[in-house]
Amino acid sequence: MAHEGGGPSASSMVVLVSLLLMAAASPAAGNFYQDFDLTWGGSDRAKIFSGGQLLSLSLDRVSGSGFRSKKEYLFGRIDMQLKLVAGNSAGTVTAYYLSSQGPTHDEIDFEFLGNLSGDPYILHTNVFTQGKGNREQQFYLWFDPTRNFHTYSVIWKPQHIIFLVDNIPIRVFKNGESIGVPFPKNQPMKIYSSLWNADDWATRGGLIKTDWSKSPFTAYYRKFQATACTWSTGSSSCEIGRPASYSGSTWKINELDAYGRRRLRWVQKYFMIYDYCADGKRFPQGIPAECKRSRF
Repeated sequence: MAHEGGGPSASSMVVLVSLLLMAAASPAAGNFYQDFDLTWGGSDRAKIFSGGQLLSLSLDRVSGSGFRSKKEYLFGRIDMQLKLVAGNSAGTVTAYYLSSQGPTHDEIDFEFLGNLSGDPYILHTNVFTQGKGNREQQFYLWFDPTRNFHTYSVIWKPQHIIFLVDNIPIRVFKNGESIGVPFPKNQPMKIYSSLWNADDWATRGGLIKTDWSKSPFTAYYRKFQATACTWSTGSSSCEIGRPASYSGSTWKINELDAYGRRRLRWVQKYFMIYDYCADGKRFPQGIPAECKRSRF
């Protein structure tokens, strides 16, 4: 994957897991100057402003842009608010993800695939373990992600990975090591984001190309927060895979509550547009092992 280069009210969209995590630790929102490095695209495309509270990435004919976190993380919750490229964003991809390095890297992906004006964005998710992905699920969103900021979150624990949008779970990837499925749990990851041109595949399989007369294309970021274990020089701020500030019982909570499962089913019933587990043509020898058990 080339990364470089009207629903319910928000107050009702609460999952037990996220409540427990936030009760256990409530860190202040981050500052982009302190937490991230602008890595490519030049100072005219990647910008931090408003005293470090806002960040923007832009794409034009010459280049896209990107940033990455200064710290590495191993388990926890990562939140970021994004406002995506407005108008005709066909051909563009805004990627926001966690990743380790190397040929056997792990990765947890949000990718926002641009659209023609009036068409919905596609939210593309994936999980890589030991360098292998092919676990895509795609969704339409139940709101216009270009009009306002919305929160996109990852809860990454030894038991599971949960993708959330405005605190609504949209996807759960459970630890399947007991059935022979690798799970990302040993490699610390940094947080990355990039805005780049992918008109060879991003919009309707590459049929719709980027309209450069609409450039520059710009996405905005704010309110980064990491309630997570940090990692440096081989040591972690975690105790047995959890932040030291979390109680043992909190960290062992391993499932969504009944309300969270209902929200997850709602999203997957009405807004999922692709699920690799339902793509029999792609897996003629049989669907992957993790698809054969409940993912709720």
